[in-house]
Amino acid sequence: MTQNEIAFQPQLRFLSEGDKKKIYSAALTVLEETGMRLFHEEALQLLKGAGCTVKGDTVRVPAKLVETAVSSVPSNVTIFNRDGEPAMDLGGRRAYFGTGSDLMYHVDAEFNRHHTRLEDIKRSAFVADALANIDFIMSFAHPHELDPDRAYLESFLAMTLNSVKPIVNTAKGRHDLAAMWEISKVLRGGENQLQDKPYWVHYAEPISPLKHPFASVDKLLFCAETGMPVIYSPAPIAGSTAPMTLAGHVVQGLAECFFGLVIHQLTAKGAPFLMGMGAAVLDMATSQCSYNAPEYVMAYMAMVEMSHYFDIPNWGYAGTSDSQIPDGQATFEAGLLSFMATFAGSNLNHDVGYLDFGLTGSLEMIVIMDEVIDQVRRMQKGIPVDEDQLAIETIAAGAAQGQFLTQPHTLKHLRATQWRPYLINRFGYDQWQQAGETGLLDRAKKKLDHIFETHAVKPLNPSLEMEIQEIVATYQGITH
Repeated sequence: MTQNEIAFQPQLRFLSEGDKKKIYSAALTVLEETGMRLFHEEALQLLKGAGCTVKGDTVRVPAKLVETAVSSVPSNVTIFNRDGEPAMDLGGRRAYFGTGSDLMYHVDAEFNRHHTRLEDIKRSAFVADALANIDFIMSFAHPHELDPDRAYLESFLAMTLNSVKPIVNTAKGRHDLAAMWEISKVLRGGENQLQDKPYWVHYAEPISPLKHPFASVDKLLFCAETGMPVIYSPAPIAGSTAPMTLAGHVVQGLAECFFGLVIHQLTAKGAPFLMGMGAAVLDMATSQCSYNAPEYVMAYMAMVEMSHYFDIPNWGYAGTSDSQIPDGQATFEAGLLSFMATFAGSNLNHDVGYLDFGLTGSLEMIVIMDEVIDQVRRMQKGIPVDEDQLAIETIAAGAAQGQFLTQPHTLKHLRATQWRPYLINRFGYDQWQQAGETGLLDRAKKKLDHIFETHAVKPLNPSLEMEIQEIVATYQGITH
């Protein structure tokens, strides 16, 4: 389904208009009165020159600067795939889905768990490339066998070679990001072409509570200077690095996000920016940070609503579970979060296939969630109501015959109306037995094996690939 086929605007809300105004006002108060700690001298001077109060590394931001920054951010950001074709139109209530980044472990259908390697990044990109409802990719794994200084760039290269889909990238610092930018200019044929058709969105985040480290801000500045879309999304943990209350949690996350927004827009007014918050919740009984606690989901949904309030594209979450393995809990939690992200209108939703509190990834879960997202998108189309759909004449004809199976109207609308699953079981018991008595995970594993056996990623032009490999070698050889 393309996003243009959405027939109605789904509504899922946790906040009233008055609530949103109160949250925004509270975030402005945090920025004006408490302030933020900033560890980047260039950005400090930028904010000081714009009228902020700077004492040491603490910056207090007047409300008018936030309001100006909010008004200057584009409400829509179009992202293109490796071949320069439009892939995602971020903004409004359109929802897209992709994998997450930098996982430490991988678990398979037999529940074997291993430390991730570069090969896991290649495999996850390859699988995502084959799945129609996975719209973008992230690394999905950390390459443990590589030196950390090489990991981010090698991960980006692996994704570029193993999928045509757009990328959400991570980087250690400006050096890595500059190399990815150079690679992308080669793919597009120049800097202006890349700005017109961005291939990736960069993910950066501050440190809660209220700290903005040099590397995060430096990458934020780089993206503003080059016109590359950037996400600046804090991950405050309720009860640990943020208030326990839902409203307080959202206020702090919004304030931290908007501090980055002010810096970004002062650097380059109108540069593309995505807001968001990873609304983690500390479970006081287990000391784990849950990705799927109801408080997490509600705070996340509130942040999505705030993004619509400001008409700024947002960074979201979907397809993730706290379960250690791809089981019933995983499917329930990941499916519920994906449904809510879609019907709340969250734009760029990552972490599909995440398990174990964001430590472990499962390729089978990506395959399962591809089908779940497809079903959710079918519901997102809504219910068309016109003369043909109302079927008054068909009702009369069917009533006269006592059945609708042979009515032309039934055949005409069958394929467009009925969504068909491939993994989800709709057999009766006898049919299920005859088909091998398989479970959902068994069928996902079979489809995953089929992808590896039959799918082929569109190859890069050999001359382009050679030029990109030279860029990687050059940047890896620079001491930084």
